[in-house]
Amino acid sequence: MSSSIGKRLVLTSFGESHGKCIGTVLDGCPAGLKLDERDLQPMLNWRRPGQSSITTQRKEGDIAEIVAGTFKGKTTGAPIAVLIWNKDKDSNSYKNLEEILRPGHADYPAMVKYSKYNDHRGGGRFSGRLTATHVMGGAIARKLLAQALKVKTTSFVTQIGKIKMPESKSEPTQQKIYSTDTRCPHAKTSSMMKSAILDARKNGDSLGGVIKSITSGVPVGVGEPVFDSIESDLAKAIYSIPSVKGVEFGSGFAGAATRGSENNDIYKIDSRKKITTDTNNSGGILGGLSIGMPIVMNVAFKPVSSISMKQKSVNIKTKKISNLQVKGRHDPCVVPRAPPVVDALVSLAIADLAIQGGFIPQVISNHGRD
Repeated sequence: MSSSIGKRLVLTSFGESHGKCIGTVLDGCPAGLKLDERDLQPMLNWRRPGQSSITTQRKEGDIAEIVAGTFKGKTTGAPIAVLIWNKDKDSNSYKNLEEILRPGHADYPAMVKYSKYNDHRGGGRFSGRLTATHVMGGAIARKLLAQALKVKTTSFVTQIGKIKMPESKSEPTQQKIYSTDTRCPHAKTSSMMKSAILDARKNGDSLGGVIKSITSGVPVGVGEPVFDSIESDLAKAIYSIPSVKGVEFGSGFAGAATRGSENNDIYKIDSRKKITTDTNNSGGILGGLSIGMPIVMNVAFKPVSSISMKQKSVNIKTKKISNLQVKGRHDPCVVPRAPPVVDALVSLAIADLAIQGGFIPQVISNHGRD
């Protein structure tokens, strides 16, 4: 089982959804970064369950505890270990799922691959609960990028089901994004999204959606072509999020319907004598390298697989068709909790490439809290 990602900045995730704890080990973070739990907690709070009527009602505080890798409030260059203790797990709803396969879940392939030794409670290692481990490491990478390079990543919801946010040229603030339950910064659209999610929950169903991620401040030349290009590493990181089924950069699939004369980003010199482009159809990446423009990515999430609506499935013990009604506390839509997860994995991938490319040294100066 692969539980690590990165080459120079390596995140290793451990734990299960209904185990004693979940955690992260982040190896390769430069020494000298000012760091404590207060740097991790805001992103974990944005992701944690039970925060509104449109999320799972599992009540987890998700309080991070740094247990190794810092001394006198700064990183030492050693691996950083962070824990979260699971407080509100309830495995009773999963007893019947040892025999009946949940549609849309990894139960069947995991059972075959690990000869039924896998922990099926809450999905075990395949659960969205484990994205909290991504956020712990990603929050550190996010601060490292801000401190060393002034890089900023902003992710927000643009679509739930068939409801889409109007196109906007301005980048929303974190305050605007997280002032709504849906994490959509457009108030009218957010209200419609919330109603749609509540309606899906009422009917025992679920919804998917799309998150846009914008990363600004990445220096020109970050990326390691051919197989460790920015797109390659970002896509691999983002596809580690359960429910993600699509990633596109810049104009993406829409660009496939245009001509080169329409899709090319024309270079220009701005008022600061800096080379930039009129448009950003490339999503800030050419040849797998950053070009100095914002890195723009859209991430598509499938509808949540755990729904309370009755479904047909297979009983692996009797080899017969069975009726299944999934019980437990599940999100009717995971998308509103996912922006900090996308932020975290984008930050981890870009920070790793920045360290590989020599843009971030092994020891950094740190002046105050960011």
